[in-house]
Amino acid sequence: MTKKSIVLVIISFFLLFTSGCWNRRELNELAISVGEGIDNDKEGKYKISTQIVIPAGVASKTGNAPSDLPVRLFTGTEDSIFEAMREITTKSPRPIYHSHLRILVIGESLAKEGIGEVLDMFFRDHEYRTDFYIVIAKNTTAENILSILTSIEKIPANNMVSSLETSEKTWAPSTAVTLDELIQVLVTEGKNPVLTGIEIIGDPKSGHTQQNLETIDPTAYLKYSGLAVIKNDKMVGWLNQEESKGYNFIMDNVKNTVSDVTCPKEGKFNFEIIRSKTEVKAMLENETPKIEISIKSEGNVGEVKCDIDLTKQQTITELEKAIEKDFINLVETAIKKVKEDYSTDIFGFGDAVHRADAKAWKTLKSDWNEKHFSDLEVSVKADVKIRRLGKITNSFINEIKE
Repeated sequence: MTKKSIVLVIISFFLLFTSGCWNRRELNELAISVGEGIDNDKEGKYKISTQIVIPAGVASKTGNAPSDLPVRLFTGTEDSIFEAMREITTKSPRPIYHSHLRILVIGESLAKEGIGEVLDMFFRDHEYRTDFYIVIAKNTTAENILSILTSIEKIPANNMVSSLETSEKTWAPSTAVTLDELIQVLVTEGKNPVLTGIEIIGDPKSGHTQQNLETIDPTAYLKYSGLAVIKNDKMVGWLNQEESKGYNFIMDNVKNTVSDVTCPKEGKFNFEIIRSKTEVKAMLENETPKIEISIKSEGNVGEVKCDIDLTKQQTITELEKAIEKDFINLVETAIKKVKEDYSTDIFGFGDAVHRADAKAWKTLKSDWNEKHFSDLEVSVKADVKIRRLGKITNSFINEIKE
């Protein structure tokens, strides 16, 4: 037998004991999780909630019977997240499959205690991807959030994801944060993360029933509301809508939004941002750090509710100055709120100082949040250009005769 023949025999022998599908799992044998939540209880244990897709409910055209519900919610409570997830198997007839997870909800109570230990399992386990979104349940539990049924998107977790992505792109106060992005900020010196809050509007008890899907005006629905401020790995408070918008301006997260701006004399008008760019520059003067924020935005006049003449260039200039003043106020208000109430650098000013002068940062970082950030001098500039006035110039409302 030739050497080549011997090699072929050996390869054939090994192929007999090798299977390309040794770890295959059929879809009809799995419970696919698309949304998960974590809460804590009075005994210090973790409560896991997982939203499982029911294929028959998703495919159903009627959705009138309880059996046609598109998802089921399973829960498990144990000393660790890993154990709690396994405890769910005592209730679910199928093993939970996590690779299609789209959103993780953390209860506000647990977020205040710390999310570091919570994230370790999700980041470590090979079955979880790292591109799912993380949000905080505002004034409620993660279990309650995942129990609310939605009408437009049959699968509630998909509804939460779509709403978060749409809100981030068109409304500025929200921000979509994935697991890998959150971990990156948590381990970055001079920067602390934020997470978008989600709350229940209406009656939570009726929100998880079929009735919530059968009315034109749902008795309960989910709404994204504000940003949760995280210091180290603990939630310390909330930013309201305007403060959250100011935060996103600083972080260059504003893609498209609408601002309600006061007219030069009286009344208001809406300005739609179509492009925006923010630059944050750090410097040290006499060993004292300073920050310069520069915002450049372009947009269109969206709605006019005041007596102004848009045919005049002077009017356009006055409106641009009014918008610039509004943007500067948004940013300064957000910075003041975070400095005075939370003393935690969520804007990454410390990281900017680190990049500008690594040597100086070594002496500043030990007490950055408590001392230097609170006393930090921040200057804000805005440059706004109005590009379009819409299909008309001056509003016809001024021409309506009494």
